[in-house]
Amino acid sequence: MKNKFLIISGISGAGKSQVLNLLEDFGYVCVDNMPLDFVSEFIKLYKKNRNEYKNVALSIDVRAGKNISKITDILAELKKEKIDNEVFFLNADDGTILKRYSETRRRHPLGVIVKDGIKAERKMLKVVQKVADQEIDTTNMTIGELKNTLARLIGLSSDKRQLLLSIMSFGFKYGIAAEADMVFDVRFVPNPNYVSGLKTKTGKDIEVVKYIEKQKEYKPFFDKISRLLKDLIPGYIKEGKSQLTIAVGCTGGRHRSVATAEKLAKFFTKNKFKVKLYHRDILRAG
Repeated sequence: MKNKFLIISGISGAGKSQVLNLLEDFGYVCVDNMPLDFVSEFIKLYKKNRNEYKNVALSIDVRAGKNISKITDILAELKKEKIDNEVFFLNADDGTILKRYSETRRRHPLGVIVKDGIKAERKMLKVVQKVADQEIDTTNMTIGELKNTLARLIGLSSDKRQLLLSIMSFGFKYGIAAEADMVFDVRFVPNPNYVSGLKTKTGKDIEVVKYIEKQKEYKPFFDKISRLLKDLIPGYIKEGKSQLTIAVGCTGGRHRSVATAEKLAKFFTKNKFKVKLYHRDILRAG
């Protein structure tokens, strides 16, 4: 994927904030509502620090006021500096935007009633709409569809590599993992804590792993949850989820949950998912 300098604009309520959030998930440095008078300095900074600012996105909209016409000067400067850039214009029909404002109860940035604001905004942003490389109509889009559209436009395939799979172990005695999207309980497996020589070890130690895996109920359990998760994850990706947190709990969070989280992390890494592994309670005393 080539380095990109994106300018995100469009009608308020059409999804600019969601686009910036998605671009951040894709690794972009995003700046919302930068004053247009500062953009030239930012372009210089971008050019000097390509390693730090590989891909950037600036949001420019009606809040710029009359300065919005400077968009043509900005594009001319980017062309002069030979910086690959694109302008994305977010749009939606009036009915959809009115509905979104009603749901969020936010005031229009022009400080007028929403219906009048939409009309005035469309007129003010004509100068940006005319120079846009891509116009994205979000009228009937879900967040997942918007994510897939955006990924395609920036040259990023919409696949499982966009989802960060966060796998964690924890101990129920210290509280359930509140941040988890799904929780699995492995307390049905005999506890290594009461086996001679295993109490001071953890689920990272081979002796503990061997003890857990020799329990007849463990393999069917692991096979079922790994297959279930693998089947479910594409649905989360389709709906636009950027991170899915799977938590595995046992009593103290040192043995069974750790071994299972480690095994899940290896399984999904082997299947080419992006995985982050975290053991919340492994260092706590038993």
